[in-house]
Amino acid sequence: MARAARRKTAPIADCVRDILSGVGEDPTREGLQKTPERVEKALRFLTRGYDQDPEQILNQALFTVSYDEMVVVKDIDVYSLCEHHLLPFHGKAHVAYLPNGKVVGLSKIPRLVDIYARRLQVQERLTVEIAEAIEKAVHPRGVGVIIEAVHFCMMMRGVEKQNSSAVTSCMLGAFREQQQTREEFLALINRQSSGLR
Repeated sequence: MARAARRKTAPIADCVRDILSGVGEDPTREGLQKTPERVEKALRFLTRGYDQDPEQILNQALFTVSYDEMVVVKDIDVYSLCEHHLLPFHGKAHVAYLPNGKVVGLSKIPRLVDIYARRLQVQERLTVEIAEAIEKAVHPRGVGVIIEAVHFCMMMRGVEKQNSSAVTSCMLGAFREQQQTREEFLALINRQSSGLR
């Protein structure tokens, strides 16, 4: 709760004015007069995950079922900010788990991804946080998370590679221990869409 209160009072707009001056701009010129407030509003939106509790989201949508086959939610849009340069990265997340008497509402999985993505991140940590949150709340027999993303810090600066992407995975429980489970997960996420959209 204290973190949320600090976030609401932090003078982001004032800092943006200093940044604009620091790059050689005049923050008082017409085109930039409202930029500090716009940037503050955008940053608060892009980092709203700090004010959300992933455990609460998952725990309010747990259901007892006898289903024990793999549950997969694939092609979840991911938008985040790299904590090293505050530049965006975006891509797709694929999340699967093997129920152990409980399932979580399907819409909560993309919400969980969004909660962690809407924080300053590195893709590797984001991948693990999603998997561990599902493991902790649902207690499945296994969890698998794969994220593929492109990073503007690699595209717009530094090495300036436009066509490279990063792929990260976190496999827990049966997904780590059983090759057949991993292969089924990979086959399901690589399958062509059935045209439902």
